[in-house]
Formats: sequence, structure tokens, C-alpha cells
Amino acid sequence: MPMRHSVAFGILCQVNSVGFDLDLTLADTRAAIAAVYEAMLPRLAYPIDVDVVVSRLGPPLEVELAHWMPEEEVPAAVALYRELYPAIALPATGIMPGAREALAAVRDAGGRIIVVTGKNALHARHTVEALGFEVDEIVGSVFGADKGQALASFGAGAYVGDHVADIEAARAGGATSVAVATGSFTADQLIDHGADVVLEDLTHFAGWFDSWAAASA
Repeated sequence: MPMRHSVAFGILCQVNSVGFDLDLTLADTRAAIAAVYEAMLPRLAYPIDVDVVVSRLGPPLEVELAHWMPEEEVPAAVALYRELYPAIALPATGIMPGAREALAAVRDAGGRIIVVTGKNALHARHTVEALGFEVDEIVGSVFGADKGQALASFGAGAYVGDHVADIEAARAGGATSVAVATGSFTADQLIDHGADVVLEDLTHFAGWFDSWAAASA
């Protein structure tokens, strides 16, 4: 399997091993997350604009909730969200176009797969299992450059995500940044933030990945 050195950590990265973000990269969680917030609203003392929340998915739950309520109220709201999530969100979660094919492309090349996400690890694992994705490792509750350590430790040669913070994650982990314009950022915005590769969605991943892996051999 082709190898290269990581810029950030100086360890060997497996070019064929890839990290993926979860929400709006592999999993379509927009309706699912909206439904959880709607179920929370009658039990909260503070209003939340659910459409605004869904329009900026990516950062951890605690960060989003802090926009809507005092800091001291956030832990209770987090607990409520996590209590409601499994029964409400998992049945409403879909698969992003091309996600299965993207994972299959990595497997077919003999690569390994890590999911690194801002979603908490338990819900991330439940989501991955519910969608039938086969991955080697899942790391949750990390965002932006904080994802870098997990990517570097895994030896990911590339990291795929929809958020500009996922570009920071790839940089921090010494990986090629592959951005998909399936979240709240346009292709132009992802380019402007320095993504190495920008794809319309994951239906274009397999073709890019095969060429990239062959060129890195």
C-alpha cells in the first residue's frame, strides 16, 4: 500500500486510508436533527430557530446550544437532546448520495476508514451502524483542528468533510483535504478556505480517489 509522511506529525500515513466526517458528508441528518430540536422545544425555557440550526450543522452540540441559552443551561439541554436522539433521529437519518460507493472505493483499494466527527461518539456509532457503514474506527466530539490528532494517529492520507473546519482538520492531521459541497458551504467557499480538492458530492469521490491513489503509488 502506498505510504507518505505526514507534514503535521511526521508519522507515516497510508494514502489509501481515509477519514470521513459524518453529518452531511456520509449521513444526511438534517431532518433527524431538526426533529430532535422540535421535540426539545416544549421542554426548554428558550426559543430556538430550528431552521437556523440545521443551516449550520457541523460544530458540536454544545457550541450550537450556547447560541440560544445561557451557558449554565447548556448541559441540561445537551442531556435532553441526547436522551431524545436515538428514538427520534436514527429512524430519520438518511445516506448522502455516493456515500456507500465512496466507502467501497477505499475498501476496494485495500484502505482503512475512520469517521471523525463533532457528533458525540455514542450517537456517531449508532448512526454508522444504523446506516450499515463498515468502518474501522469512530472518533466523536471533536471539531476543526482538534480532529487532527485522530486522523494522524490513524494514518489517514485524506480527510473528507463538508465544513470549512474539516479543511482545518485535514491540515492538522497532515492529510489531503477533500471537501464536498453538500453542507452549508458552497464549492467556491471551500476553495477559498484552501481545500486541496472540492467535489460536488460523494458521487464524484471514487473517480477522484482512484486517480489520487494511483498517482501516489
